[in-house]
Amino acid sequence: VYIRKHPLEIPPPSEKDWIKDDEEDFFLQDPDRAFDVLPQPVRMINKLVMLLFENAMEIIERREALQEAQKQKVQAKKCFPTAEFQVTGRASCLAASGKYVFVGLSMGLAVFQWSDCKQVCAWDTAKTEICVIRASALGNEHHALLAVDELGFVWLFCFHKDSFLFIKNLNEVEDISKRSTCVEVVLSQGGDYAGVLLQGNCLTQFPNAGNTEAWLEIYRLPKDSWLKERENSPGTAAGLAFRDRTPSPGSTADSLLQESILSASKTDVRIGLPMLLMKVKPPKPITGSIFKSPLDAVMKVDEGSVFGLGHNHLIKDSQWEQQEAIFRNTYQEYLEAEDESKDEISRHATLHFLLPSRILQVGPEIKLQPAVPAGISVHWDGSHNLCLYLLNRPFKEKVDVDPKPEVVWPCAAPIACSAVSSCCRYLALACEDAAITIWDQHLGYPLTVTTLLDERVIRSMHFL
Repeated sequence: VYIRKHPLEIPPPSEKDWIKDDEEDFFLQDPDRAFDVLPQPVRMINKLVMLLFENAMEIIERREALQEAQKQKVQAKKCFPTAEFQVTGRASCLAASGKYVFVGLSMGLAVFQWSDCKQVCAWDTAKTEICVIRASALGNEHHALLAVDELGFVWLFCFHKDSFLFIKNLNEVEDISKRSTCVEVVLSQGGDYAGVLLQGNCLTQFPNAGNTEAWLEIYRLPKDSWLKERENSPGTAAGLAFRDRTPSPGSTADSLLQESILSASKTDVRIGLPMLLMKVKPPKPITGSIFKSPLDAVMKVDEGSVFGLGHNHLIKDSQWEQQEAIFRNTYQEYLEAEDESKDEISRHATLHFLLPSRILQVGPEIKLQPAVPAGISVHWDGSHNLCLYLLNRPFKEKVDVDPKPEVVWPCAAPIACSAVSSCCRYLALACEDAAITIWDQHLGYPLTVTTLLDERVIRSMHFL
């Protein structure tokens, strides 16, 4: 008798007996609902139709998700004009301060109330086109106004209710050949300070700047004196004010201006004039060392706690020339296009007024007000340095010409543009290498550094 040594096992099924995917649940289907397999080419058409429906559903779901995302976003509100200002001539610029809108016209200035768009008063004494306006509220319905005309003259006004009070022409000179042209004006919040960027003829300095010299003039405006003068003698101050007036047919702009100034001099009113604090000139090019020994250079350095502009060094002219020759010989093909446009670059500066912060350190004897600017930041085109100057300087009989900056921030590339937030706490610097740095001025350290791709050129920045 044959007896198996091992127990009987069920052999594994072969591949031909495997259950297909579409027949796994055949035992759950109702025999009455079973369908016969479609023949070709009907089966292929069925698959194509089902694929078409699946793709269509995917597109529909994707579009519905996109529409839901668009609904959740804040839609920009479309605004249409509800009223218009009726001006005489052509409007070239405007500025808003308080409840008034100052409009620069082709023949002077006009003031409107933004509530009803009605004209309050106008100034057309000089008969010149106003191209730039800067306005700031002084308090008690007084407003400081800086206006630049087509000839580059800077007019300083104090506006109150329905009249202009002409203060001074900031760049007026007796010799017309020495006249300087205004390029840009900046008025601080609150009207405490004003900055004017001027350009004039210069044959000895800056030969590559088109025979022009540029400099910044910083003024302190005596707004407290203006407010007191208006309160103490409103009737007398009104004699200096300009209202709507129609000139005679034979009069000219110069005669009208002289007439207004003469009438002002006859009245016994002492108007506080702006005081020139400093003149800031562009940084001088770095040349060879003028020191004979290292001891002379060390004695010239102040205290060494801050960065300087790099003028006090021990590099000789021969070393500069040798380094320049090596650099130009190495990168000659990249410097040809730059040398052609180098002479066409004009001197231009960007100015910002800064509130008190840890960056601007002042002495304990100087009392600072939180809402009054304590310093300025200046950077010139093509310069790597951001220079910070203090405004609360000790009184001097002579104007501080070309003062040394209290703080210098060197950057890796030339500064292209800058911006200050409305609260004056954050400062943004954009360099020509497309790097943007946001600084916290109160704490004195950078918050973030971002670089734009594709070597984008940054022209301007604004805080929202």
